[in-house]
Amino acid sequence: MSNTTLILLGAGSSSRFKMKMKKQWLYTGEIPLWLHVAEHFEKNANFDQIIIVSTKDEIRLMKNFASYTYIEGGESRQASLTNALQKVTSEYVLVSDIARCCVPSDMIQRIMESKEKGACIVPVLPVTDTLYLDDRPIDRDKVKIIQTPQLSVTKMLKKALETETIFTDDSSAIASLGEKVHFVEGSVDAHKLTTIEDLKKLSCIQAPSTKTLTGFGIDIHPFENNKEMFLCGVKIDVDYGFKAHSDGDVAIHALIDALLGAAGMGDIGELYPDTDESYAGADSKVLLQDTVKKITSFGYTIGNVDLTIMAEAPKLLPYKEEMRTTLASILGIRKNFVNIKATTAEKLGFIGRKEGVTVHAVANLTYLNWKNI
Repeated sequence: MSNTTLILLGAGSSSRFKMKMKKQWLYTGEIPLWLHVAEHFEKNANFDQIIIVSTKDEIRLMKNFASYTYIEGGESRQASLTNALQKVTSEYVLVSDIARCCVPSDMIQRIMESKEKGACIVPVLPVTDTLYLDDRPIDRDKVKIIQTPQLSVTKMLKKALETETIFTDDSSAIASLGEKVHFVEGSVDAHKLTTIEDLKKLSCIQAPSTKTLTGFGIDIHPFENNKEMFLCGVKIDVDYGFKAHSDGDVAIHALIDALLGAAGMGDIGELYPDTDESYAGADSKVLLQDTVKKITSFGYTIGNVDLTIMAEAPKLLPYKEEMRTTLASILGIRKNFVNIKATTAEKLGFIGRKEGVTVHAVANLTYLNWKNI
């Protein structure tokens, strides 16, 4: 046992990355960046525990990839770290940012081998350019560029963060206690991914897989009199609708399940439960928009969708073109990538008795190819 816990911080919003997807969900091959980082550390050091700090929505998906400990982050890096430290019982804790995704193996070893040389072990780079503070030059030999990961004595780091003071890194917090901070050689390769331009500097990750991911969805709703009917986001001119917690758009519900299935994100009931009153009478187009936003932020691109609507009534041929246009707009794809088929049940079963409608949907996703950005 190493008596060391690894904490990887990734609960930020990626606001400076300026892409629809979060940078921790860039794919390298078939795995997201956060998992690539975790597995790299795992290969290069022994840890009693690995803690991933992220958002609630992301943790739900992360758990499908690996059995680490997942902690919901706070409103700042320091708040996220404080949350994670509550789960740490080991003597030492190594903290890094998921955005620091290309930390060399020898740099990790230098940090781990120096754990007894100070209360915080910090990788640093020398400054090679001339520096000014306001209008005066300063001695660059006395200045260091601080990097992560940083290894701390757990009890010291916990104590240092018991304050309202905001620290930019762990070493600053440890130093505020008067404890020793020990410096080791860092690496220019341990570049932090902050903006889109930084992607060109990351030689350790490969292009995403070109694999197509397919999901299937099905939904059924009975009719209800004196209610508006919506199918594929289009109002159907009849005097009955669907019995449901939301507006009952059975086609969009099946499509959401197909998209979530392709992304491995569960089903519509998990994201938008009918036990939640905030979704009572909800516009299904809004739910689909939210689903598309989630899928996109997690590194996927929508390819095409195909829906089969089984209904004896109402007659849907007059609405099919508007349905395709509406769904294409929400999905952010061309209309020719949205196919809608309508068929009957040949008067068999509840569909044949005109008691309801069922819809089958198929959706295809690919990983966003960030190499082309």
